[in-house]
Amino acid sequence: MLKGRIHSIESMGLVDGPGIRVVVFFQGCKLRCLYCHNPDTWSENEGNEYTSEELVKKIKRYKSYFATSGGGVTFSGGDPLRQPEFLLEVLKECKAEGIHTCLDTSGVGFGEYDEILKYTDLVLYDVKHLSEAGYKDMTGFKIDETNKFLDACKKSGTKLWIRQVVVPGKTDSEEYMQELKEFINSLENVEKVELLPYHLLGVNKYETLGLKYRLDGTPAMDKEKCKLLKEKFFSEF
Repeated sequence: MLKGRIHSIESMGLVDGPGIRVVVFFQGCKLRCLYCHNPDTWSENEGNEYTSEELVKKIKRYKSYFATSGGGVTFSGGDPLRQPEFLLEVLKECKAEGIHTCLDTSGVGFGEYDEILKYTDLVLYDVKHLSEAGYKDMTGFKIDETNKFLDACKKSGTKLWIRQVVVPGKTDSEEYMQELKEFINSLENVEKVELLPYHLLGVNKYETLGLKYRLDGTPAMDKEKCKLLKEKFFSEF
C-alpha cells in the first residue's frame, strides 16, 4: 500500500487558506530557500509514515469545523508536490468526502501536475523571485520547474492565492513590487495577494540542525513597510 511521509499536522490553522483548516506538512523539498523556516522538512526520508486512508481519517475528524467556517485541508511542507502519487491519492479521497482542498506550494515537484490540479480547489503559490538569477540566488534551483507548474495552473483554471515573502535587500523594493504586479496581472484566477514579512523565527532550527543560516545579519522585514507596499501595489486584492 502506498505510504507518504508527513512532518506534522496542525489541526486548527487559520492562515493557510479560507476558514478553519487542517494543515498537513509533507516531508521533502527540492529548494533551499535563503529564508526557509522549516529546514527540518527538507529531507524526504524523515517524518512519520501514513497511508492515504490513515491521513484522511485524521482530516475527516474536523469536517464539522470545515462546514461552519468554509474551511478544509491545506497540504503544505516541505512541498507536497515532492510526493505526487501519495498526494493525488489523498486529494481524491478528500474530494470524495466533500472536503475543500488547498495546496501550499512553490511549484517544484516532478512535472505531474495536471491530474493533481483536477482535485485541488485552491493553490497558495509561493513566489520566490521573478528573475532567473534572483530565483537561483534565493532557492539554489532553476526557475523552469515552477514555471511548468504555473502553466499547469493556467491550463486547469485553478484558483490562486499569491504569496511573496518580502526580504530586505532582496524583494522589498518598489521596482520589484511593480514587477510582481505585472506578473500577477499575467495570471488568471488570482483571488488574493499576500506579502509576508521576512522573520527570524526559524533561525534556531538551523543551529539545532548544525546548518549555516545564510541570511545571517539580515533584519526582519518592517511589517508597516510591508503593509504600505501591499496598499500601494495590490489594494484590489
